[in-house]
Amino acid sequence: QVQPVESGGGLVQAGGSLRLSCSPSGSTVQIDAIGWVRQVPGNQRELIAVIRSDESIDYGGSVSGRFTISRDSAKNTAYLQMNNLIPADTAVYFCYIRQFGRNYWGQGTQVTVSS
Repeated sequence: QVQPVESGGGLVQAGGSLRLSCSPSGSTVQIDAIGWVRQVPGNQRELIAVIRSDESIDYGGSVSGRFTISRDSAKNTAYLQMNNLIPADTAVYFCYIRQFGRNYWGQGTQVTVSS
């Protein structure tokens, strides 16, 4: 069983950048995908990006090309580069790792973008 470990959140001014990372702890056997979602209190979780073992990538529609997901296959670590941040990006960002058909979730990392 894999446990995602997240880092990189914080407070940033509008227009700034952050890079989130999601690293596995525990078993890394048969990781199929690593993805990011975000959630604002009271709102649904929103898919930000996912990268799969076949290197295919999907982005959520709201990121408008500002976010880039990448993967270090040797480390099974995924990164979410977030550029040109706006206050609407403020949310808790959760990483998930899909392993053997199940999603394992990180604890979430807060991203706050000030005006």
